[in-house]
Amino acid sequence: MNQGIEPSTTSPKEVPSNCEETSYLTLLNKQLNQHTFRGHIENFAGLCMLPVGVAGPLSIQGDEAKGSFRIPMATTEGALVASYNRGLRAGRQGGGFWAKVVEETVQRCPLLKFTTAQEAFSFIQWVDSQHDTIKLVAESASRYAVLKNIRAILEGNEVILCLEYSTGDASGQNMVTLCSQKVCDFIRDYAPLSALEIYVEGNASGDKKAGIRSLGRTRGKRVIAEVTIPAPVMSTVLKTTPQRLVDFWLSSTMSQIKAGSTGNQAHVANGLAAMFLATGQDVACIAEAAVGFNRAEVTPQGDLYASLTLPNLIIGSVGGGTGLPTQRECLEIMDCYGTGKANKLAEIMTAVALAGELSIGAAIAEGHFTRAHQKLGR
Repeated sequence: MNQGIEPSTTSPKEVPSNCEETSYLTLLNKQLNQHTFRGHIENFAGLCMLPVGVAGPLSIQGDEAKGSFRIPMATTEGALVASYNRGLRAGRQGGGFWAKVVEETVQRCPLLKFTTAQEAFSFIQWVDSQHDTIKLVAESASRYAVLKNIRAILEGNEVILCLEYSTGDASGQNMVTLCSQKVCDFIRDYAPLSALEIYVEGNASGDKKAGIRSLGRTRGKRVIAEVTIPAPVMSTVLKTTPQRLVDFWLSSTMSQIKAGSTGNQAHVANGLAAMFLATGQDVACIAEAAVGFNRAEVTPQGDLYASLTLPNLIIGSVGGGTGLPTQRECLEIMDCYGTGKANKLAEIMTAVALAGELSIGAAIAEGHFTRAHQKLGR
């Protein structure tokens, strides 16, 4: 795929290894436009290239994503693309996936400290009276952000102010930070009670971390995907039966409960990280995005019904790294680059993640997991 650079006429073997000025890295960097990575990296020294594979096609009839899509995945883990490809094939032969974004919100949670709990409570009352003004202040920092809700949590003499936004087609972390800083500045200048400390983020938003708040609330996009796979397809493609896969998922869910896991997914992080890297998402957000809730049931007809809910899918079709040459190209492969495409991308990612859950579940249930990695990952 195009890296945004012209091919060099000098091969690496022709470059003198003892000449820094004419090293291969230097020659490569000279071909890059100096503005390509502005805002993405400091002290730019070169590229860390990852192989990109293509899985699929994914067959989906979602709310936004409809049709057949090739799925670019950047990874160094052998067997990963093959595993997702198998799950996608099973879903395709079973009639395709369905997916929908059911909620969208991104938080930033400033923390304010007062002398006493009484002062903190009085501050919350003032915030309640200033809701409309705070909304105008927050939204003045962005053309796209909308402040949807303000929740104040009182803990002793401290207040956690949870500001919940919608951020359009951007993932929104930087956007909500700028908006929330405006709110903090407004509070500092106009609140009747002066806070001892104001932090723009009190570490309660769930940014780049998993937590039990995922059980009932949303960070980013809450997306549901589902698929029904006939028993014959389970046998020919996934090499197992609906009942054996369900039995494994029930046992593995109990194991995750005992381990204190948030969610009951197997390796959602694998597929999401590969797609995040390929499409220019903030890879650190895998920490919360990979929280997933699986369901697997045998239908009255003896087929497999499976669903996956991702409550914290932080992704965008604009902004961040989505405009970098290769990442934009990967998004364009799925027709997911630009305005109005973020929900479509979220539905595709969730369906792909579900396909990966089916494939790995079947492999473990039938004892094929180790053999696949020995064959493809070594």
